[in-house]
Parts: sequence; structure tokens; C-alpha cells
Amino acid sequence: MPIRETVLLVDDEPQVVTLVREMLIREGYSVMDASAGSEALDLVKTRDTRIDLLLTDIVMPDLNGRDLADQIKRLRPGLKVLYMSGFMKETILKYYGISITGIPFLQKPFTRETLSRKVREVLDMPSAAKAT
Repeated sequence: MPIRETVLLVDDEPQVVTLVREMLIREGYSVMDASAGSEALDLVKTRDTRIDLLLTDIVMPDLNGRDLADQIKRLRPGLKVLYMSGFMKETILKYYGISITGIPFLQKPFTRETLSRKVREVLDMPSAAKAT
């Protein structure tokens, strides 16, 4: 299976990174991963690798997923973003003050099929219509 696109995967839980990385690789994606927002930002700043999608956890200790996406998009305009979390949308807003209304979101836990479908959906979104 030829590699389609490159996904930058960011999650502070190593088990999640390992599992999701394997799922994405099995679907034919090239995967770069980071265990923290700051690490992901450093990867983007120091590597000239094409990144088609940022798949990031929203709630992380050093830099939340929304802020991470905003910073990376300044460096890589047009980058598509898919957020994920084990918390419900309402909890994320209430306890963390992060609104994810109207943006691509994947609720953990998810199956490989659900991940694959959502990643493809976000990658196929027209650039002008994508959410941040």
C-alpha cells in the first residue's frame, strides 16, 4: 500500500501514541509522533517534512491541542487538524475552557475504522472549508 499522507500525532499518553500510530500506519499513512505539544512544535520547527494532518489530543499538560494547532498553523498555513479526547465536548469546555464546537473531533476510545474514516474525511475537506 503506497503511503498517502503524513500525520503528526500528538498525545501525552504513550499507549495512545503507540496504538494510534499503528492504526494509521496500517491505513497507509506516514506518522510522526510527539508526546507533548512542545515536542510537536519543535518537530515542526526543525524538520522540513510535509505534514498533511495534525491529529492531537486536546487536553495535555504543557500545551493544549487548540493552542498547539494555532501555533503550528502559523508555521504551516493550510494544515488540517483533527482533535481527539477522552473527555466529552462539554467537559472540555466547562473544565478546560476550550471550545471545540464545529471543529473536527474524534471521541476516545475509537476503532481503527472510525479513525480511518475521520482522518480521511478531514484530509478530504476543501482547504477553504476546514475548521481550525
